Amino acid sequence: MNSDFANKQALLLFQNGQVAAALSLLDKVLEQLPFAIESLLLKGRLLQASKRLGEALICFDRAATIRPNSAEVLNDRGAILNAMGRPKEALLSFDRALTVMPHSAVILYNRGNALRALDRETEAIANYDRALKVDPRLLQAWNNHGAALHKLNRYGEAVASFDRAIAIHSGVAEFWHNRGNALSQMGRQEEALQSYDQALALADDLADAWDNRGVLLREMKRHADALASHDRAVAIKPDQRLFWTNRGIVLRELKRISEALESLTKALEIDPNHAETLSMRGMLSWIEARDYDSAVRDLERAVHLDPDCTYAAGWLLLVKQYGGDWADYDANVTLINVGVKAGKTVVDPFVYQAVSHSPADLMESSMIHAQRFPKTPAIVQRPARASGKIRLGYVSGEFREQATAHLMAGVYEHHDKEKFEIVAFDNGFDDQSPIRKRLIAAFDKFVSIAGLSDGAAARAVASENIDILINLNGYFGEYRMGVFAQRPAPIQVNYLGFPATLGATYIDYILADAVVIPAEERRFYSEKVLYLPHTYQANDSRRPLVENVPDRMESELPPNSFVFCNFNAAYKLTPATFSSWMRIVKQVPDSILWLLEGHHRFSVNLRKEAESRGVSGDRIIMAPFLPLAAHIARLSLADLVLDSLPYNAHTTAADALWAGVPVITQIGTTFPGRVGASILGAINLPELVTNTQADFESTAIRLAMNKPLLQSLRQKLADNRTTAPLFNTASFTKHIETAYQTMFENSGIGNVHKAPNFMG
Repeated sequence: MNSDFANKQALLLFQNGQVAAALSLLDKVLEQLPFAIESLLLKGRLLQASKRLGEALICFDRAATIRPNSAEVLNDRGAILNAMGRPKEALLSFDRALTVMPHSAVILYNRGNALRALDRETEAIANYDRALKVDPRLLQAWNNHGAALHKLNRYGEAVASFDRAIAIHSGVAEFWHNRGNALSQMGRQEEALQSYDQALALADDLADAWDNRGVLLREMKRHADALASHDRAVAIKPDQRLFWTNRGIVLRELKRISEALESLTKALEIDPNHAETLSMRGMLSWIEARDYDSAVRDLERAVHLDPDCTYAAGWLLLVKQYGGDWADYDANVTLINVGVKAGKTVVDPFVYQAVSHSPADLMESSMIHAQRFPKTPAIVQRPARASGKIRLGYVSGEFREQATAHLMAGVYEHHDKEKFEIVAFDNGFDDQSPIRKRLIAAFDKFVSIAGLSDGAAARAVASENIDILINLNGYFGEYRMGVFAQRPAPIQVNYLGFPATLGATYIDYILADAVVIPAEERRFYSEKVLYLPHTYQANDSRRPLVENVPDRMESELPPNSFVFCNFNAAYKLTPATFSSWMRIVKQVPDSILWLLEGHHRFSVNLRKEAESRGVSGDRIIMAPFLPLAAHIARLSLADLVLDSLPYNAHTTAADALWAGVPVITQIGTTFPGRVGASILGAINLPELVTNTQADFESTAIRLAMNKPLLQSLRQKLADNRTTAPLFNTASFTKHIETAYQTMFENSGIGNVHKAPNFMG
């Protein structure tokens, strides 16, 4: 039999789709001529093309025994091994091939592929470089060279490699798609979008390109277009878990919650053990639908599958806190603490503040989270301007009915408009509330950035020539750290919304006071600490006055009971704090504990927890949510506020003091745990600050049992409310303006007299 003729016939049969006939013909050749190496290699390649890799490897192994020093055979054998997921063996085969042909571009290229499969990207790049030196037009080598650079986060070099591939052959969709991925990572969004569009013009069934295009469009805040891209991706490849997950994320941002949950559920039908998607669905079930059972079920499974799943352990703890479920509290907190110390993203930094007693751990948590928002080339290179009004920019997602807005409203109004111009950068929405209208009137300019990408929002900030940009969110609420990462202003400040360091090098200052950040703990802050006198917390002297006070019966309070109170959100309540409160209630006859109503599980579980501590569940009374004025009015019915640890009452403590109700606190070990002491000092009530749990409990009991003593404290509070610094908004605004002037001067060019009493 003529093997050359048979090989040609077999190849022709294969090309015409007659795979079995082609292989049968080659088998006949090899039966008669077992050492017909070309027929053996052809059979291996046809099997490889048919995805029958194991059978193909048998052919190449046989060929290697016939020609052990054939670079061609060893190269083909290595390529099969790599395709089979056996890169270490492939590498040995390529190394043997290179001893025969050390300058073969193809072998060097294939060796680079094996190294990439072993995550040895730097070595892979060196092999691609050698291959391309031999053959600069080796297309796929340029593409894989770019892919390896991309994995090393060397995105600019990756783009250059993809550009070289495209320059040789612009008609390959994969090259444009990969180029788009690298450009997207660089924040060059419009160019990335053009690359994705070019890829899809060449191959409109490239599902990965549709999906990545959707992710990019979501980042650009073009949510409707993003959804259309994800719809195309799932239509082409409906069995891809990632595509359904990304589609669900967009639907959530479009507030189409039921559809988002359906999309995430579809993703989990494809891969029921994907921890990140389970975690995502769990939090969506809780935040948007308040479906406690579904949320806990998904989050528990996510943590079981992957204890290091991004933020899942923290979210699980948070949801269970809202439900008053402390069954596994200590184990969950330990898991989170260990994860943070190991540098893992197990908890959102804001969630962590409610359970951590360690400023060092809180700093580590913030620094881990800050990696999501890496510093980019600064949009603004200039220093603050040397003359004219200082332009302040306040960035917030909560210029509406929300605590930060109420605390800051008076500050905006009291700013000295002869020295400062103030611009709001709104990342939220218009809730049509009275406070929203008041805020808009207080600013010189009100700019919405909610619908802008980080890059576009940063450019919008830069266009206003802001000197000092104040971050009122940090990692809380509708925050925009990606905007600050591009440094659209020469001075950037962390203030009020996030009581800890942000752990980001592009945030220059944090505003604090000497109580919340003692001098010896400044090392736990990546920002420079600038101290305000009295207290760091802004307060509004135009808060609603206590009017139309309901009687206790209207608020479902026993008329003659002593009312202990805490109106913090449920997530701040820990088992240790609750145990302390129950010891106090047990010692004060006919006393009750008045808490803010939450999920129905919270009230049910808390009453059970009270019973387990020897206190009747009937002594726990829940207060429904009310508008601020009505809330302030009913607060005055309470006798004494009991503070929490490790996260104190902040705005809720100020509300109580404004309503004339004393607050007793125990000073904690972190910024959020020292706010109670800070604001009590600012209203001249240091006797309500305790240092130990025992002192906290004994003081609370003593005040509850000594009505004249408590009444004298209430009178002192009433007198101090109009004279002490806490609610003196005009004075506070002057202090914060002095802080801004200090920052301005420290920038090196300001002509403002330096404030001598501020410490950095």
